[in-house]
Amino acid sequence: MSESSMTRRDFLRTTAAAAVVGTAGISLLAQPDAQKKANVVLIRHQHVVDSEGKLNPKILEEMFDESMATFFRTKNAGDAWKKIVKPGDVVGIKTNVWRYLRTPLELEQVMKTRIMAVGVQEKDIAIDDRGILSNPVFARATALINVRPMRAHNWSGVGGCLKNYIMFTPNPPDYHPDSCIDLGALWKLPAVEGKTRLNVLLMLTPQFHCLGPHHFDKQFTWAYNGIIVGTDPVAVDAVGLKIIEAQRKLFFKEDSPMRPPVRHIKAAEEKHGIGIANLAAIEIVRLGWKEDSLI
Repeated sequence: MSESSMTRRDFLRTTAAAAVVGTAGISLLAQPDAQKKANVVLIRHQHVVDSEGKLNPKILEEMFDESMATFFRTKNAGDAWKKIVKPGDVVGIKTNVWRYLRTPLELEQVMKTRIMAVGVQEKDIAIDDRGILSNPVFARATALINVRPMRAHNWSGVGGCLKNYIMFTPNPPDYHPDSCIDLGALWKLPAVEGKTRLNVLLMLTPQFHCLGPHHFDKQFTWAYNGIIVGTDPVAVDAVGLKIIEAQRKLFFKEDSPMRPPVRHIKAAEEKHGIGIANLAAIEIVRLGWKEDSLI
C-alpha cells in the first residue's frame, strides 16, 4: 500500500483515483488500467460489534453509507449509488449465507433500500447466494453487488470477494485445484463479466484460521470492526488478506502463512488480469477507528 495512506479529504481532492467508477453502468473490470493503481476504503468503528459479539445495525449502516460517499466522492450515499446503478438495471446482490459467519441481513436490506431509492424496481432486485444459478433475477441481471465476510478457507486459504462468485459455476470443485488458484476466471463467465459495480468485504469479525472444511471456532475470530469497499475485487481481497496475516502473527506469535497458501489473489492480477493485487499500488482511504488496524 502507499506509504502515505489518504484521509477522506485527500481522497476527495484526488482526480486520478483509478479504481473509482465515475459512470453508471461501467464496472472497474471494463476499464483501462494504464496506471496500474487501485483504491479501497477501509472504515472501522469501535462499537459496531460489542464485547459479546452483537452487531449494532445502525452503526453498520452509517459506516457503509460513509464508505460509499467517500469512495465515490459524493456528498452522500444516495448520490454514490446513482453512480453505479440506474432505474433500468436488474440487480443481483451476491451475498454469503455460511451459517457461522454470514453477511448480516441488516446490511443486505440497506443495500436493497439504497438501490430502490435510485429507482430500481423491487422485482428487479434479488439477494441470493447458493441459488443464484436458478434465480430468475440473477439470470437477467445487468448489475451485481458482491458482499461477504472475510474468512480463512480450507481450499483457497481465504474466502473473500473473489471466491464469493464460485456459485456462478455449476461445479465449484472445478476451481479447487492448487489452492483455488483460478478463481479469477470466474469473473470472466458470461453471467459475471463486466457486471460487478461494487465489492464489499466485511471485516467485522473475520476468521483468521481454520482446521478443515467448513471449520469454525470463535477463538479464531476477532472484533476488527471494519468494512473494506472498492470496485476492484482483487485489491479489496489483497488488503483483507494483509490484515488476516497480521492477526495470525499476533495470535500465533510468529509468522504463520495461511494453509493452504493463498494463490488466487495474485493470480487474479497476473494470470487473469482482473485487478490489482500489489499492495504498493493500492491506496487505502482510512476512516473511523484507527487503533490496531494491522495495515
